[in-house]
Amino acid sequence: VAPVMAVLNTGGLELANLAITHMRVSEIANTVSDNAGRVTSGMDEANIYEIFAGAGVLGNSIDFEPDGRVVISSLQDNGGKGGAKGQKIEWQRCWGDLNVAPKYGKQGKGKNDATLKDGLGPPGRRIKSENGNAVMFAEVSYKHTPLFLNGFIKERTIRYETAFNVRDSSNRTISNTQNLAVMSC
Repeated sequence: VAPVMAVLNTGGLELANLAITHMRVSEIANTVSDNAGRVTSGMDEANIYEIFAGAGVLGNSIDFEPDGRVVISSLQDNGGKGGAKGQKIEWQRCWGDLNVAPKYGKQGKGKNDATLKDGLGPPGRRIKSENGNAVMFAEVSYKHTPLFLNGFIKERTIRYETAFNVRDSSNRTISNTQNLAVMSC
């Protein structure tokens, strides 16, 4: 009975760890896009550092920085006409050491064409910004490694995406008043 109980206990711990990790990664995605959308004085690189510092605090328990990646994109109307009308990624910043590229494009995508006419996100669930405003779109990926059952359970990438509208329309471009290193993707 002892070996069976040990396997059941270990499996239960793995399942609980996976659930907590999913919750933490989802929380990071929600917090990053929400905090970016709350900046009212105009977005600056210093704000990006603060937003990512908050993500670091949330991800500390799962050691997020070496095994995770946060991509925050400012999605806006591109101002195009006719066949060039669509959305654009005005600016984009990344944090974390996991080598994951932005899934829907890099900074500048859609600026002069309709490649993002339907916005960002998976088909059927795309997010678009309203004309004159921006949406903060977060993509968060994390490489989850099992605690005990490495031979039986494979590493997996946990991924969450979320978006929040910008609360103040002056938050449409990004500045760098303190000449900080840009956390580019």
